[in-house]
Amino acid sequence: MTILLGHNYYQYPGGEDVVYRSEVGMLEANGHRVIRYSLTNDVVKTMGLVRLGASTIWNQGVYRALRKLIREEKVDVCHFHNTFPLMSPSAYYAGSHERTPIVQTLHNFRLMCPSATMFRDGGTCEECLGRSFPWDGLLHACYRDSRLVTGTVGAMLAIHRAAGTWTEIVSQYIALTPFARDKFIQGGLPARKIVVKPNFLSEDPGAGSGNGGYALFIGRLTPEKGIGTLLRAWTSLSGRIPLKIAGTGPLAPDVASAATQIPGVEYLGQVSSSEACALLGRAVFVVIPSEWYEGAPMAVLEAFARGTPVIASNLGGLASMINHGSTGLHFRPGNADDLSQRVCYLWSDPDCRSRMRVAARLEYEAKYTAAANYRMTNSIYASLRVGRPLAGVLC
Repeated sequence: MTILLGHNYYQYPGGEDVVYRSEVGMLEANGHRVIRYSLTNDVVKTMGLVRLGASTIWNQGVYRALRKLIREEKVDVCHFHNTFPLMSPSAYYAGSHERTPIVQTLHNFRLMCPSATMFRDGGTCEECLGRSFPWDGLLHACYRDSRLVTGTVGAMLAIHRAAGTWTEIVSQYIALTPFARDKFIQGGLPARKIVVKPNFLSEDPGAGSGNGGYALFIGRLTPEKGIGTLLRAWTSLSGRIPLKIAGTGPLAPDVASAATQIPGVEYLGQVSSSEACALLGRAVFVVIPSEWYEGAPMAVLEAFARGTPVIASNLGGLASMINHGSTGLHFRPGNADDLSQRVCYLWSDPDCRSRMRVAARLEYEAKYTAAANYRMTNSIYASLRVGRPLAGVLC
């Protein structure tokens, strides 16, 4: 089977970039012929606003190039990870007009929210959910703090909603969690076309020891990641439990400063993938205090692969990814006191941690390996070859 994998790279590579590369390798390792079609957003800064806005709604050059590529390479399925902003929804029509099934993995909430995060003013926001035009997003300049740019994204969403692009042209959507699937259905996507298939790790790092004597946060240092809640929780712990924080982002200076003032907190800065793997393997547990609707954080998969339990906000996709009391613990989003209580409980119960390490590793083996993901991916492609999109949850 020949698969075209399409992706529009962000200026700062994110989780979907990792998944895209991993999926290329997974498919090729299982005998599929993969045609890669990618664009980089690095060229955005060289484009004027009018040209960029027009390309966001419809990129005629991409449409022509993709139709030609699909036809010449005899592509069986087109699978896109991100088409925003340069590839545009014209990519879907290129495949559709060549009578090729179209798959879109939903890594974020862009089809319902101009900022793609459903997060505003320090909390989750659903004001634009299901609306024909995201007026609240425009009012609050939710994308790049610009009403003009937000309006362009809103126009793209509204035009293609009216044209039936989201409901008729895309053959199959892949949501990463049951929570995300439910939100996209509320937003107007057809339930019969949305199937849940999680992300995966291309290589198995093996179970870790968990003997490092520290808790770990690893990821982008941004407000929606709950960094403030994390630091408040550790302030109340008064140095009783060591915490390592790895990553970078807009809040990095605040974290670096806090690490000099809060006992037990150590800021590591940006770490390499090998260093991250080692940190995850030795951590007693990982903390993910997000205050927005996370997609499916790779940190959870990587922690489970190492057999490391996760303490996470009981919010969005995290709530279903972490089985409370089995592979980790939930706490109330934004509640530093509740987080500190969960941390103390798990830190003080080695038997519970031991059981959770086994359960976390089993969860990885059942859902997040390349082999498990290939079986799910192949079933999606096979169903589309006979015109029957899948729905529901595959794992």
